[in-house]
This record gives sequence, C-alpha cells and structure tokens, in this order.
Amino acid sequence: MSSIKLESNASGTGIFTIASPNSNSNFTLTIPQATTTIVGTDATQTLTNKTLGSGLVMEASAITSGTAQATTSGTSIDFTGIPSWVKRVTVMFNGVSTNGTSAMLVQLGDSGGVETTGYLSMSGARDISGGVLGASAITTGFVTQYIGAATSIFNGKFTLNNLSGNAWVGDGVGNNNTATAYVYFYSGSKTLSDTLDRVRITTVNGTDTFDAGSINILYE
Repeated sequence: MSSIKLESNASGTGIFTIASPNSNSNFTLTIPQATTTIVGTDATQTLTNKTLGSGLVMEASAITSGTAQATTSGTSIDFTGIPSWVKRVTVMFNGVSTNGTSAMLVQLGDSGGVETTGYLSMSGARDISGGVLGASAITTGFVTQYIGAATSIFNGKFTLNNLSGNAWVGDGVGNNNTATAYVYFYSGSKTLSDTLDRVRITTVNGTDTFDAGSINILYE
C-alpha cells in the first residue's frame, strides 16, 4: 500500500496523508468540479443538496416531523410542502374537537390542489360495552370518526402508504371521550392525479369549526 504525505501547514508540524487501498485491483477516485468538503465515515457533518437512492443502509433515520398545528379555529388544517420522495405519511390527532357533529376527514392533494372526490373510505366503531356499530362509507376523503358530537375529543392516527405511482392506501384507529366512548377503525384508498405534496384535515360537511386540540404529521 502506497501513500502521499502533504504538510498541512507552513511550519510542517502537521502531516496530511492520502493512502491507497491494499489491493491488486484498480480504483478511481473522482474529485468533484467544485470547492467542497469530503464526507468522512466517522466525522460529524451536515449533508445538503443530496438525493438518497435505493438500498438505504440500516439504522438510517428518514422520518421527518411536521410542525404541530393547533386545531382551535378554522374549518380545515393543511400540511403542505411534503417532498416528492415520501412513501408514508402519518397524521396524528391530539385532543381534537369541533363545534359540530360532522366526522373528521383526511384529504390528499398535489400541485393541482386538494382533491375532494374519488376516495374509497370507510369507518366503523365499537362502544365501551363491546358492541360493534355499522360503518360509514365516504368518497370525499378518508373518514376517521364514524360517530361525531360537538362534545367529542378525538385522539388517534391515520397512516397513508404509497402503493405505487400516485396510488395511496391508508388505515388507522382512534377514540373519543363522550359519555358513550367509542373506538374507531377506518381504512381506504385514493389515487391522485399527480405526486402527493399536501394533506388537509377537515370535516365531512366542511363547515364545522375546530375548537380544541392539535394535529401533526410524520413523513418518510
């Protein structure tokens, strides 16, 4: 194995060494046409303007948290700027309430805006006595609560997974704290017209106003 040694400062007290591998094979190291810093395997560095390809290494974290939004006003909550490479989005509800009885809805969107048709979505419920209630089918978004009330405090999550292309499938569980408490289970699918870049949380009627809680997303 051969090496090149360079003095790292004017006094010559520091030595910078470039060592070749101990191998009979030929290797080429291409230096980029830019003023840059080489990435080291054990150095603490921040990477910018990089695209992760296939075959990600184990233990690499690619989960990004959005900014939690208070659900204390308005008829909808939007999360925008979701990167084009995202394959999974988790919507999290924390103590969310509205002033009406309309069930909460998760809608998807792309560069053309939020899409409000073409969903195959269903939600059911089980009460505290173990009884299973009927299901509600919705085509304007992914429905979460099967039964809503102005006094309901909703907690839960909804996870969206990219099937292929612009097709998404999702499922989740949630609960409320009304006198007759319910556990909700819901699932559905939707194919967008373009690449997902936003998620909206609203209600089925689109007019009930949020008055408590918060919502956030994770994407990866």
